[in-house]
Amino acid sequence: MCTGAVGALANFIERAGVATASISLIREQSEAVRPPRGLWVPYALGRPLGSDDDPDFQKEVIRAALGMLATAREPTIEDYLVEAPEESDSGEWACPVSFPPKDDGTLRSGLEAEIARLQPWAAETRRARGGRTLFGVSGANPDQVEVVAAALSELAEKGNMHQVPNGIVDWKFDMPLLVRHLADDLRTFYHEAVASQPGSGSPSHNTLNDWIFGGLDSKPTALGKTLLAIAEHLTEDARVVSLIVRGWMIPEGRFRGGSAFPTKEEIEKNATGKKGLKELFE
Repeated sequence: MCTGAVGALANFIERAGVATASISLIREQSEAVRPPRGLWVPYALGRPLGSDDDPDFQKEVIRAALGMLATAREPTIEDYLVEAPEESDSGEWACPVSFPPKDDGTLRSGLEAEIARLQPWAAETRRARGGRTLFGVSGANPDQVEVVAAALSELAEKGNMHQVPNGIVDWKFDMPLLVRHLADDLRTFYHEAVASQPGSGSPSHNTLNDWIFGGLDSKPTALGKTLLAIAEHLTEDARVVSLIVRGWMIPEGRFRGGSAFPTKEEIEKNATGKKGLKELFE
């Protein structure tokens, strides 16, 4: 559940007479909804407790949030500025699948080439998991990876953040929220392919992001280039909901060297009263 929705839900529960404390990963969203008690943490999206393998540190974050129940008497956002322990990869990891550029150099052909090389690995992961997969939040079936890739390519190339891309899928969301779920599906496919890679350990969250979006010693994949191109189109679209989708889609520090989430100034500039703020939760 996103920071904005958690804050809104906390307000609803509080009105029923139950005290709440929540953890915020995006301060700007918390400032917009003003939760009764919010603890902002400077950690990666999906990691509200900082580290996935350090229960002692996780307990400290939870204690700090619950401690606000005794100290905050009005809507409060506190900053928890404790750096999370470094995540260590359990052994070296390197994706053995190389992605040579296609002759025509288009994002669509690049994505098609990457998917073709990753398909056997993703299929092996699903086989090992008894056919289970997290792919499909957009409405696509597991065998429609190419359709999702084509939809993202179309969005990156045409830049239309209002029109649902062509395809044979009955998408579950309207634009621009569909963008987020298309990106999630294709990233899930890549991550599931990585899970079957040979090696002594699993890659960390940051290692996966370096692989997709490019690191100090690596170039971005076609997927990374596609998502960054769409992020620019979402910026040009400038609706509050589009800017929030941009933040959901691009990991921290990967958009123009910084955060993809809109600043408070961006939200105020592009929101039009209550209608603009309502877009955050639709």
